[in-house]
Amino acid sequence: MKKLLVINHNNTIFTDNTQQLQDGSIFVVSKQNQKFEKIALENKTVKTIQSSQLKDYFDFSSIKVIGVTGTNGKTTTTAAIYSFLLDLGYKVALQGTRGFFINDTKVEDYTLTTPVQLSNFAHIQKAIDEGCEFFVMEVSSHAIEQNRIEGIDFALKVHTNITSDHLDYHKSLENYIKIKNSFFADDSMKLINKDDNKIKFKMKNVYAYGMENPATYKVTAYSLKDGIHVALQNFSNMVSFSSPMLGLFNIYNLTAAIASVNLLTKKPLQEICDVVEYFAGVAGRVEVLHNDPLIIVDFAHTPDGIEKLLNNFADYDIITVFGAGGNRDRTKRPLMGKVAQYFSKEIIITSDNPRFEDPELITQDILKGIDKGSNVTVELNRKEAIALAIKKASNYKKPAIFILGKGDEEYQIIYDKKFPLKDKDIVLSLLS
Repeated sequence: MKKLLVINHNNTIFTDNTQQLQDGSIFVVSKQNQKFEKIALENKTVKTIQSSQLKDYFDFSSIKVIGVTGTNGKTTTTAAIYSFLLDLGYKVALQGTRGFFINDTKVEDYTLTTPVQLSNFAHIQKAIDEGCEFFVMEVSSHAIEQNRIEGIDFALKVHTNITSDHLDYHKSLENYIKIKNSFFADDSMKLINKDDNKIKFKMKNVYAYGMENPATYKVTAYSLKDGIHVALQNFSNMVSFSSPMLGLFNIYNLTAAIASVNLLTKKPLQEICDVVEYFAGVAGRVEVLHNDPLIIVDFAHTPDGIEKLLNNFADYDIITVFGAGGNRDRTKRPLMGKVAQYFSKEIIITSDNPRFEDPELITQDILKGIDKGSNVTVELNRKEAIALAIKKASNYKKPAIFILGKGDEEYQIIYDKKFPLKDKDIVLSLLS
């Protein structure tokens, strides 16, 4: 993954890479590159600053930055906020897993969920230069822990949920939760999922959304028949919205997005709700590719994500195709298998992004969570696994195939190489 390491702002070069130093440039010392500070100091034509000082060279006062964090739902929630603001006539930028967008135009391709600090600053500055009033960004736990978001004053911080993930990096669920919660420990305006019992936050400037507990934005009634239909209460104000999207979890995502836009723009709540129906969701997130049999591609790659997705289709005969990423949290693999077994008539375990791990060993980890005698097939060729699922669907009256883990990714990572592979393209080619 190539990272932006050099930016030119007000005729000054800023870099965090000693190999990019030029006369008169400024070297930004961060948590990741501090061991190279001595090299920069040896260059007498270069000025050195700490990452905490970078903000002193930029003026972001004209733009409101919205940061969304959580284990699941970041991509859909940020995309919904972006979509609603655009439909309401604002100029907006969006940064996240799917890339960098300004006013409905894709500026950069896939990136880290949250890039390095210099990239964040460069993107925000570009958004300002393009006249944007809002900058919506996903905030990962890695970015919080590594101070990649240092120097950004958030107009609103949004919490979706906290479940187990990235334990390969954070070492324990407790550490992971602590890092996520640290994002909400300041005086910034915050929007919290009231139904998530793992969230802790500073009480100042807090608003909440939810459906099970009292909240500033409370879902009072909903239907999941033919999409999503919701009654939403904000104090004495009762409004409603509808969406073609699927799933109870998307009620949370959409409610968070509606509340965010309301808090930031002060637009009438119903006016915001009226544009919800124009947001069809995000590619690779509960994306319906076929109706008979029902075939859905989704990015779900955690036990909680899989459970929340499959639970919405409990009246179907579910066939689940999934694997697990290599060189990532091993502890979640048997739990993913356990959840898939609970909801599925059949499971087909396949390869995800194995990276430097043996796909067969990854499969063994998943199988540890599945009872012996369960209807499980192992097919490590992902295309063949999908083809097998489509074939097996004919054995059921109401089949639903879920192809999980990769969403709209266009490649498979084997060792450190990316090979072209997209679940959607495989499905469409097999059905053509």
